[in-house]
Amino acid sequence: MSSGTVPTTLHGGARRVRLRWATERGVYLGLAVAIAAAVVLGFARTFFFRQWYPDWARAHGAPETIFYVHGVAFTFWLLLLLAQTSLVTAGRVDVHRRLGWAGAVLAVVMVVLGIVGSLIAAARPTGFIDIPVPPLHFLVVPFNLMVLFAVFVALALANRRRPQSHKRFMILASIVLIEAGVGRWPFAVMNSPSPVPGLGMIELCVDLFLVPMIVWDVTSRGRPHAVTMWGGAALILNQLLRFKLAATGAWLAFAGWAVRLVS
Repeated sequence: MSSGTVPTTLHGGARRVRLRWATERGVYLGLAVAIAAAVVLGFARTFFFRQWYPDWARAHGAPETIFYVHGVAFTFWLLLLLAQTSLVTAGRVDVHRRLGWAGAVLAVVMVVLGIVGSLIAAARPTGFIDIPVPPLHFLVVPFNLMVLFAVFVALALANRRRPQSHKRFMILASIVLIEAGVGRWPFAVMNSPSPVPGLGMIELCVDLFLVPMIVWDVTSRGRPHAVTMWGGAALILNQLLRFKLAATGAWLAFAGWAVRLVS
């Protein structure tokens, strides 16, 4: 073999590697699109396209100004998620990294808005809109979601030099955010009993967004990535345990104190 000849097996191996990375980038871009679509579908009538549904928006939308700010911030998060995954897919990792710190600042803003907004909702005489659960009990849901979101984003930033972990933490953080949107999907099946004990249809639909990650991990790696496995388990465990926490005296005392801060 001459020194200028490259073995065919090397060419084939390089092609397989390129195909794998292209497929992975496509999987994560598809997940980002699905996450954004889930939120837009849920909040279409009360936020994104409220001008076309004025009666529905008045009856089911939050009246306080902070929730418009909240909606804008979360929309920016979705746009940033789409931009970041698109940049990686296009090979512009340099721009992706420069935008990363903007995402970190936005995440802090979102956590503050999420917590303050949930306290304002819980302080209403009618509580959370369209939620037939006592507000101090239901407050556990947005609080726990904001904590989980913050943890996933912090871990993503800590692992920004480990792309396989980083991208999974960011997708997990974004999946955490979709529950409010999924809960507003205009499908009758969302009010049906869940086939999974301990989980409602809303939680089950949120958890289905983990499936593409698991399938890709098993297909490409032969087993789930540790971040997918433990992050997904944390999300599901949170769903199973949060209302048990909400029923405790300690939580109700904390929730009542927190709500009085904005009353």
